[in-house]
Amino acid sequence: MAKFPKAILFDLDDTIIAAYAQPERAWEAVLAEFALGPVLQAQALAAISAEARRFWADPDRHRIWRQQILAARREIVRGAFDTLELTDRALQDRIADRLSQYRSENLRLFPDSLATLDALQTAGVRLALITNGAAVQQRAKIERFDLARRFHHVQIEGEHGFGKPEERAYRHALAALGAAPDEAWIVGDNLDWEVVAPARLGIFTIWFDPHGAGIPEGHPARPHRIIRALGELIADGESDTASR
Repeated sequence: MAKFPKAILFDLDDTIIAAYAQPERAWEAVLAEFALGPVLQAQALAAISAEARRFWADPDRHRIWRQQILAARREIVRGAFDTLELTDRALQDRIADRLSQYRSENLRLFPDSLATLDALQTAGVRLALITNGAAVQQRAKIERFDLARRFHHVQIEGEHGFGKPEERAYRHALAALGAAPDEAWIVGDNLDWEVVAPARLGIFTIWFDPHGAGIPEGHPARPHRIIRALGELIADGESDTASR
């Protein structure tokens, strides 16, 4: 029995690179730079967190605005500050833009990302990178971390016109790799995009939970495996396949 599947689909953000996880910590760090005072800073953080949850909860809004992430952050800050009756638009935009800059400055590879991808390629596994988001921003991340050459297929929502959790996003990537759903794994941190949706197609789902957060209570996702480090794919490849 082969140690690995024929193909693996990988998410990008917060799977290969640490990007957007733990947003409250990022907002807290940014707000601290603006000397708002402890009371207003705490109020702003609570308002932004609540507005961000509301803003991104709607799937249709999410699909549209993730293509315009910089503008989306401005919308979130404006909505949050309006609830506090703080109407200084210039300040709002500076805070939102600083968050975008802060996120870019703090992008980093997870420690075992490249070694894992290289080992899988060496083992003959066909690899696809499948990521949502705008073409320019996602392609810049791929170039920044020298990822393109490590994949047989790179699929960016903004370049193809469709993305997760649309069924055709997974089928297109599988077709590019010449693999059927039951010959593939998918690895990612989003329970809806990398577990629930691809599981319906018969893809073996591996949820990446680097912070040990666990599946939220009541969420319908039931991943086939849960890992906290990508290196587990190499160590546990044989047992993963045997469990299918």
